[in-house]
Amino acid sequence: MRVTLIGSGNVATILGRLIRERGHDIIQVYGRNRAAVTELAKELNADGIVDRSQLHHNSDLFLIAVSDNAIEAIAGSIDVGNHLVVHTAGSVSREVLRQSSKNYGVLYPLQSLRKEVAELPEIPLLVDGNTREDLTLLLDFAGSLSAQVRQADDAERMHYHLAAVFANNFTNHLYEMAENYCSKNGAEFRLLLPLIEQLPARLRDHSAAQLQTGPAKRNDRQTMEKHLQMLNDMPVLQSFYEQFSKSIARGLK
Repeated sequence: MRVTLIGSGNVATILGRLIRERGHDIIQVYGRNRAAVTELAKELNADGIVDRSQLHHNSDLFLIAVSDNAIEAIAGSIDVGNHLVVHTAGSVSREVLRQSSKNYGVLYPLQSLRKEVAELPEIPLLVDGNTREDLTLLLDFAGSLSAQVRQADDAERMHYHLAAVFANNFTNHLYEMAENYCSKNGAEFRLLLPLIEQLPARLRDHSAAQLQTGPAKRNDRQTMEKHLQMLNDMPVLQSFYEQFSKSIARGLK
């Protein structure tokens, strides 16, 4: 498939690499940041443009990979004819693309994408299309990129997006808290990395509920009280500790 990338950031870069690696052609890279567009276009052996009037209709798919709040404005400013146009957001309706073309949809990577990674990560793809033909085409295209492809409408993608915030963004914030605690108390955060890394691996074979451990799970009130006292000078962490412990103790029923 011939693809035009609209965007030059993390998502555009990783998806561009994946698309090219799987045998498709990147025809153009369009964006506002000339330096980033030029660099990515060179890497993907594509034409780099910063003037939207230079977008041509030789592509089969126009892929908008920009920040969520910029998608609608981009969609209203580009001319793709009747070619298929998709965005890559989990929290934005496919309908914002209605103004771009009669053929539109979504290709949402359920993954945190950073262009500095040395290897492409495993990327589940959630797909939607406004017609049966567009959906079929996108499912086939996504299937050439990932072994994990699902059809998901706007509401279903929002559920995945919200769950991802808990599973990734909030979890990383807890890592940040642990790192900050270690730094303030002379402990070495890196010693926690083997502990951190083994849990995701175990989640492939067990439910998260089965893997929950710790003093709150054991109802070890003596240890929890000691921990809370240790956090007297760190009230934010103390509050998190208390709330999470209560949630773990009562379960999610």
